[in-house]
Amino acid sequence: MALSDRLNGTGVKDGTARSTPAFADRISTEAVPERGDAVYGRQEELKTRIHSYVITELGSQLYRSELPQPELQTLVRRKIEDGLTAEQVPMPRAERQEIVDELIAEVLGYGPIEEYLNDPTVTEVMVNGYRNVYVERAGKIHKTDKRFRDDGHLRRIIQKIVGQVGRRVDEASPYVDARLPDGSRVNVVLPPLSVRGPALTIRKFSTDPFTAADLIELETLSEDAGAFLQACVHGRLNILVSGGTGAGKTTTLNVLSSYIPGDERIVTIEDAAELKLDHEHIVSLEYRPPNIEGRGEVTIRDLVRNALRMRPDRIIVGEIRGGEALDMLQAMNTGHDGSLSTVHANSPRDALSRVETMVLMAGVDLPMQAIREQVSRAINLVVHQSRLSDGSRRVTHITEIQGMEGDVITLQNLFVFDYGSGMDQHGRFKGRLKGTGIRPTFLGRLKDLGVVVPDQVFAFETYDASRR
Repeated sequence: MALSDRLNGTGVKDGTARSTPAFADRISTEAVPERGDAVYGRQEELKTRIHSYVITELGSQLYRSELPQPELQTLVRRKIEDGLTAEQVPMPRAERQEIVDELIAEVLGYGPIEEYLNDPTVTEVMVNGYRNVYVERAGKIHKTDKRFRDDGHLRRIIQKIVGQVGRRVDEASPYVDARLPDGSRVNVVLPPLSVRGPALTIRKFSTDPFTAADLIELETLSEDAGAFLQACVHGRLNILVSGGTGAGKTTTLNVLSSYIPGDERIVTIEDAAELKLDHEHIVSLEYRPPNIEGRGEVTIRDLVRNALRMRPDRIIVGEIRGGEALDMLQAMNTGHDGSLSTVHANSPRDALSRVETMVLMAGVDLPMQAIREQVSRAINLVVHQSRLSDGSRRVTHITEIQGMEGDVITLQNLFVFDYGSGMDQHGRFKGRLKGTGIRPTFLGRLKDLGVVVPDQVFAFETYDASRR
């Protein structure tokens, strides 16, 4: 419950306290709503003063890595209690404890959003200005009752987040992508770009990465499709995972990467390190932004080029966004089989069109026909994933790239999500990923490498409600 709500109608046994203006303001908040905002403001001012006192008193001790977290928390709690005592503000014990807990979260954590960052059911935290905090649970967005005190409070938390990873964000550089120590992805946009105040978005990732069994249990994949994709990774096919924002592309890429044999050398290239691979022989490369003078940037394309000199068995690019698409295609076509990557797109066909467009961004004057031939020869499979209206994330297409017919890249769907099965009484899709009955043309290549895919994996299926 919000602190201002708790103050409404609160009584104190001390008769002297009842006659003070502060207490009169508290008991009148229900009758005069604007007074409640005044009480809330005084409480927030109290927190601000104590917060400044704690930061000033402890200083660099807050950032000593050798100090155990329990000891640091005890030290901060003691200073907060000292500050409250010095303020001499009467308040109930429960209210005092809530203020102490909130201040600990702000000094050692991330203030009002701390509990959501620690909540495993929350997958995304979105802050639209200091008054509005939203979270995503099970694919659905919900507004919370949390808020920051003001823009300054929100900005301090933002600076704490980006400062931990050596990044900066201010009016001169009003947006930034960063990540928390636990790997969560962070995006910040400040005014004047963000008209209604600072905007903070945190995409969380599970500390325990999803496995193929998890995706099957969540119905993101079917068992047959999972077995087929495992065979494709073992058979060193080049796979592109496509989908919209928040569709689960990185999670699926992580699962596909887990199929790579443990004796192979992997080089991962990411804008912000998010992949969590349980492999021993792995090199993780990460994009470096320009410094305050605008120098020192190391792009994804630079990293892809460098990775080719590192003797990789597999190259995994977290996401193709620009000219690195050309270098990735050339790597796939020059002996670096088994490469994996993701791309934002609305369908498998759109994914290939986006790759063609990004090749043009490399600044190389190539005819479209040559680009399409490169794409058709480099990429063997597109795994397309969507976030459906019920909040679930499903693989909706597994599509083979067959080659060229004239100037068109030909595709064939091997697995397709069954939208025609409708929705249940809870608004959840009843369909699942089904085989189309079409066998891919690369089965012979897999067989030559000792990877055999049973014929029944591709059997045409009709929807069977009993399997749900």
